[in-house]
Amino acid sequence: MSGERNVIYGIEDKPPLRQAIVLGLQHVLTMFGATVSVPLLFEHPLGMNDQQLAILVSSVMICSGVATLIQVNLGTRLPIVQGVSFSFLAAFFACIAFAKQEAGGAFHGALAMRYIAGSIIVGSLVEMAVGYSGLIGKLRRVLSPVVIGPVIMLIGLALFEHGAPKAGTDWISSGMTIVLIILFSLVLRQRNRIFQIFPILLAILISWGFCLLMSVLGVYGKGHPAFVDLSQVGHTPWFRWNLFWGEHPILFPWGPPKFNVGLIFAVLAGFLASTIESFGDYHACSYMAGGGDPTPKQLNRGIGAEGLACFLTGFLGGFSSTSYSENIGLIGITKVGSRHVVNVGAVILLLLGVLSKFGAVVATIPGTVVGGLYCALFGLISAVGIQQLAKADLRSDRNLFIAGFSLFMGLSVPAYFSAVESTQGMLPGQMLAVYRPTAETLLSALPATLADIVKSIGSTGMAVAAIFGLILDNVIPGTDEERGIKAS
Repeated sequence: MSGERNVIYGIEDKPPLRQAIVLGLQHVLTMFGATVSVPLLFEHPLGMNDQQLAILVSSVMICSGVATLIQVNLGTRLPIVQGVSFSFLAAFFACIAFAKQEAGGAFHGALAMRYIAGSIIVGSLVEMAVGYSGLIGKLRRVLSPVVIGPVIMLIGLALFEHGAPKAGTDWISSGMTIVLIILFSLVLRQRNRIFQIFPILLAILISWGFCLLMSVLGVYGKGHPAFVDLSQVGHTPWFRWNLFWGEHPILFPWGPPKFNVGLIFAVLAGFLASTIESFGDYHACSYMAGGGDPTPKQLNRGIGAEGLACFLTGFLGGFSSTSYSENIGLIGITKVGSRHVVNVGAVILLLLGVLSKFGAVVATIPGTVVGGLYCALFGLISAVGIQQLAKADLRSDRNLFIAGFSLFMGLSVPAYFSAVESTQGMLPGQMLAVYRPTAETLLSALPATLADIVKSIGSTGMAVAAIFGLILDNVIPGTDEERGIKAS
C-alpha cells in the first residue's frame, strides 16, 4: 500500500494538549475491553482472589503503557497502541497446568505467573534477535499463510473447553454479554460510531451493571456465580507505588521468573503468530495515518521493539503485548494519525496501572460475564485464522492438505498428551491403550529435559500446527502465488 490519505493530524503532528488527552483517552477506551478481558480470562485458572486479580490488571495496564511508549518512540515510530496478545493464551494455559501440577494442591497462581514471566523473557530475546537482525523479511517467505492460518485458528479452537462450561454457570448474564457483543459489533455499528469503537467495553459495562443491580436487589445472593461484591474495593489502597518493596511490588509482583525449557518452546509459538500479525498491522497503521508502506528498517525496529517490551513485561508481571488492530481502525475513523496522541494514551495507561482502585473495580466483574466473552471472542479469533489462510490458493490440493493436516494434528496431538491412560484393571480389548504406548510411556523413555520439551510442545496445539505446517509447506513444492506469498 502506498499513497497519502486525508488525515486531520499526521504522524508527526502535535494536537493541543487538551485535545491530545481526549484523543489519547479514546485510544485507551478502544483497547480497554480486549486488554482487561485477558486477566479476567485467567482469574479462575490461576486460582486468584479479587485482590490478586486487581494486581494482575494493574500489571497488565503498566506493561501495555510501557510497550506502547517503546513502540511509538523506539520502534516503528507509528501511532500503534500495544496491548495484551491473544496469541499466547494456549501457551499460558500450558504454563498454568504445569505450575498447578508442581504446586500439588497449593495456590499455584503466583508460581504460574513466574513460569509465564520466564518464558516471555526468553521468547522476547528471540523476537528481538529476529527484529534487530533484519530476519523478519526472510521469515516471511518461510511463514506463509498456509502455516500461519491454522496456528491462529488454534488460538481460539484450543480454548473451547473454557467457553460454555464457564458461561453455563449463569446463562442469563453470560447470554446477555454474547447478545450485546453481537448487537453492538455487527448490528448497530452503522447506526452510531460508539458501537463501532467500543462494542466489547459497552457489553462488559452493561452486563456488569445488570449483575450489580441483581446483587443489590438480592436476586443474586452471595455465592451466586454472577454476584458482584464491591467490599474489596473499599479496602484497596488508592495507589500502588511500591516499586521493589512490600507485597506485590511493581517489579516482580509474583516473585522472580522461573524457567522451563518445554514451556519456553510453547510460548515461542505465540511469538511466531504475534510477530506475523504485527507485520501486517504496521502496514495498515502507516497507511491509515497518512503514510505509505513502512520501510524495512521500520519493520525490523518494530518487531525488535515488541521483543524489548515483552522482555520488560517479564519483570513487570504482565502478559506479552502486540499491536492492536482495533486502535488502527480507530485511526481510520477519527483521521487522527498522530503518534503524540498515542504517547498521551500510553501515559494514561501507566496512571491506570498505578491506580489500585481501578484494578479492584475490574476484579468485581463476574466470571459469568467473562464466560460470555470467551464464547464471543475465541470463535472470532479462529475466524481470523481462516481469513489469513484465505490469502493462499484454497483450490490447491497441496494447501488444503497442509492446512487441514496441521489443524487436525494441532487438535489431536494435545489430546494424546493430555490423556494419561492406564491399563490397570482392564480386560484385553477394552481399550486401545492396551495395544499402544501412551504419552506417559513415551515421555518416560526420554531424558527429563527432553521429556519436558516434548510434553509442553505436544500439549500446545499452536506449536504442533506450526511445526507440521513449517515442515510440509517448505518441503512440498509450491509456487509463491499458490502459497500466498507476494513475489518480491
